[in-house]
Amino acid sequence: MTHPARHSRGGLPPALRELEDLRTRVDQLMHAAFPGGGFPGLSMAEAWAPAADIEDTEDAYLLELELPGVDRDQITVEVADGELDVHGEVKEKEHTGAVRHRTRHIGQFDYRTILPPNSDTEHISANLTNGVLTMKVPKTGKGKAQHIEITG
Repeated sequence: MTHPARHSRGGLPPALRELEDLRTRVDQLMHAAFPGGGFPGLSMAEAWAPAADIEDTEDAYLLELELPGVDRDQITVEVADGELDVHGEVKEKEHTGAVRHRTRHIGQFDYRTILPPNSDTEHISANLTNGVLTMKVPKTGKGKAQHIEITG
């Protein structure tokens, strides 16, 4: 299951854009008032999911996740029981001045997806280039749909 994430607001109607701006401002206020999520029952370290694209090609599934500024040693890619899990952490960088506006995600991230039955989970490859993690999941001949003739 893929976790929800907030993305670009460009296509949202003005009323929803205002709500999104309000949520961002409240998140910033809560983070400033309770650094590290120190308020009981409130977790400021809520995991987020990076923006992702999945492409179905003839011989493989290609997954691309946007992880700008993340080093490969901060990312873990695992597959078990047909589920692909990409997780890690974006560390907050040190600033020399006061941060006046923040929309970039920091903290733990987690992206999960169920792979189709014809995925070759033994030969998945991953490459991180220019802040985009690209994973190639080869297809096998197994799990293909087949036509069943009805008799009678």
